[in-house]
Amino acid sequence: MSFEFKYILESLPALLTGAKLTIYITVAGIMGGLILGTIAGIFRLAETEAVGGRSYGWIRVFNLIASKLAVVYIELIRGTPIIVQAMFIYFALPMLIQVTTGIKGVRFDALTAAIITIILNAGAYMAEIVRGAVGSVNRGLIEAGLAIGISRFQLITTIIGPIAFKRAIPPLGNQFIISMKDTSLFIVIGVGELTRQGQEIMASNFRALEIWSAVALCYLIMTTALALTLKFIEKRINVI
Repeated sequence: MSFEFKYILESLPALLTGAKLTIYITVAGIMGGLILGTIAGIFRLAETEAVGGRSYGWIRVFNLIASKLAVVYIELIRGTPIIVQAMFIYFALPMLIQVTTGIKGVRFDALTAAIITIILNAGAYMAEIVRGAVGSVNRGLIEAGLAIGISRFQLITTIIGPIAFKRAIPPLGNQFIISMKDTSLFIVIGVGELTRQGQEIMASNFRALEIWSAVALCYLIMTTALALTLKFIEKRINVI
């Protein structure tokens, strides 16, 4: 059986539709994951010198609880495969909600479950990236900020945050690419992304060589474009 390019051309519209959905899931998941990961990463460092040291009163109690919750979340997500997380959210979470709250009829469609999974999964890894970036900020800068009397919120947003963000760009970029490739696993819950489209086309024409080559090329193009974009951003920002 020879390689015939016409099968790739015939399948291109369906593959592009799947690629668009892959990009949509990736962007939505990364945006949500970045927000969740930043919050979890900062809470992970609560009451440490990296974010200004100890606080007092109810704020200290809140920070300690938040820190423990962040650790549980990060370890739970990093300790389980993303495919299990996707199937749990899609199949098991509605049942868990019903058992614990008595609310019936809760159901996540496949696309929503996929986005939630990427948010939770990417957020846990991004939290550790944020933790490492924040922890790398020079203690002298933090002490100088505290010495002039600025609040902890100002310390994080004006001194720690900008420096940590610049240093976090390379590992965050790597996580973005990983999350994009992880969308292929959502084939197990029926999301019509790129891999699913490739599987359906191949099942109809049995041209595995052409179809999976085209799918691989689509992923390569998307990840390369993302990598080049991130490299451009990294070069534009002066890392301290």
